[in-house]
Formats: sequence, structure tokens, C-alpha cells
Amino acid sequence: MSKIPKHIVLFPDGNRRWARERGLPTIKGHWQGFENLKRFCTWCKERGVKIGTAFGFSTENWKRPEAEIKYLMELFKKVLSDKNYIQQLYQEGIRLKVIGQKERLPASLQKIIEKVENSTKDNKSFHLNLAVSYGGRWDVLQAVKQIVAKKISAQQITEELIGGYLSTAGLPDPDLIIRAGGEKRLSNFVLWQGAYSELYFSPKYWPDFTEKDLDEALVEYTNRQRKFGT
Repeated sequence: MSKIPKHIVLFPDGNRRWARERGLPTIKGHWQGFENLKRFCTWCKERGVKIGTAFGFSTENWKRPEAEIKYLMELFKKVLSDKNYIQQLYQEGIRLKVIGQKERLPASLQKIIEKVENSTKDNKSFHLNLAVSYGGRWDVLQAVKQIVAKKISAQQITEELIGGYLSTAGLPDPDLIIRAGGEKRLSNFVLWQGAYSELYFSPKYWPDFTEKDLDEALVEYTNRQRKFGT
């Protein structure tokens, strides 16, 4: 692999289908998905990837059954407050940041997020964005609202300016977007940032996605010629 993407976006899709096909509650699929996300970050870091952005919960996911939403919020709390996971973040130098509508999350989860973000902010080896209550259209909308609130004139508004108000401000746009689970769409994720990203779709459900599958995606990325619209 002669070229390694600096920033990878991940759709860890297929957790519920993985569980149903095994006769398990869907919550088991979500748990396996989070466990695999931890491994994925380690694999990426070991290969020289610097940034990962993973879709955890979308703005549309609030329409799911109340019991499933409650479980997911509790799962976020459990994972982000787990001492072993926090220790892993320190040991591997991983900085964790949650992007999205944090104000919509339970207050107890907001406090946990703030704590883990502050405690890992100086880690340099790998930057993980976990998108929770995130939508690509929302991201652009909230950026525009901030610009309007600051009374910035139309003549001053550029693509670079808008990018500076997105939830990923200060980070390079993703080079590669990987979607597991067999679906082939962007599902309202990083719509602005992913304008020229390379897309890779895996038929495997996310809990079954392996280190070898990541390498296959990276090999394909290496063999592509990025044109950025030219």
C-alpha cells in the first residue's frame, strides 16, 4: 500500500441485521459493533491513518423505537465511561471527540462526553470523531446559522469559511469512506466534507468486518487515481 489515507470515514452498518440473522436481540448487534469499532481504530493507527470519523447515531435515528434509542444512549454511556476503554485511549494516544447535536443527548451522557473529550484532548497518535445525533444537512445548516449570527457579509463567505464552522473544522476532508453492511449510499453523512472522497462498500455486516477487510479497502484506495473533479 503506497498511499495511506490520512482521514477515513466509517459507516459501521449492519449491526441489527447481524443480530437478527443469529436470532439475537438487536442490542447485541450494537454491542458487537462498538467492540469492532475499538479494534478498527487500532488497525487504522497501526497503518498510519491519523483520523477516523465513525457514524454512531444519526439525526434520523431518533425515529427508531424508544427502547432501542434508550439502549443506545446507555451503550454510549457505558462505552465512554469504561475504565478499560479510557485506558486504551491513553495507551494508544487516541483523542476522542463527539460531533453532532450534543444538546439533544441525555444530560448524564453529555457530562461523560465532556469528561472523555477533555481527558484525551492532548493525545496525538489518532483522532476519532464519533458522530452522535449527527446529520450532514444539519452540519451545513448549523454552520450557516453561526455565520449569519456573526453578521458575516455574503462577499466574505467562501467554501473555506463554511468549512471552518462545520463540526469537523480544523481537520482535513476524508480521503476514504468505508461503508459496511452492503448498502451503497451516503445516508446524510459528511455530505460537505465527503465531496471528493473515494467510496468503498463492503458486503459484510460491520461486526464481521476484519483487519483483512480494512487492508483490502486500503489496497483498492491505493490503486485509484483521485481526480478531485478534474
